[in-house]
Amino acid sequence: MKRVRKMLGRPLVTGALVVAVAGAGLGLYWFQPWKLWQDRTVEEALPEAVATSAPPAATAPSSPAPAPATVAAGDLISHEHATSGTVKLVRLTDGSHVVRLENLDTSNGPDLRVWLTDAPVREGRAGWHVFDDGRHVSLGRLKGNKGSHNYAVPQDIDLARYSSVSIWCDRFDVSFGAAELTGA
Repeated sequence: MKRVRKMLGRPLVTGALVVAVAGAGLGLYWFQPWKLWQDRTVEEALPEAVATSAPPAATAPSSPAPAPATVAAGDLISHEHATSGTVKLVRLTDGSHVVRLENLDTSNGPDLRVWLTDAPVREGRAGWHVFDDGRHVSLGRLKGNKGSHNYAVPQDIDLARYSSVSIWCDRFDVSFGAAELTGA
């Protein structure tokens, strides 16, 4: 009888250990908890449009070159994680647009994206999951969880259809923070 218990006990313990180690490995991969203690700071200047041709050498004094213009802006509010900073929708001198995050400060996380959305920004838990309910465009991976950076808006996007920006965690379908864009 002891021999039977001994033979059954070892495979069960070994199997339980294998399952526990595999579960811990998958959990670490999925949640990436170390990112909560790692910051990535990115500082980018506002891009400038590239001139297509040089002006003639002997021309009359011209007016100053047009500068990038802020079309809309808003302050980030916290959702799933404490988030602060400013979001600006900027029209560059060549007519293209970028979403600019300035003085961003949020938690790092797995699979964070910058989304341009049509969802209203709501305070607290009510705002965590609304951004994937309607129209949204991913502008790319979040370059850093701190600093100031730019995200190009595709040329074919009708900006009148979008009213907010979210720092979106694609892995867990939750907003880390968001800003309502209002006209400048």
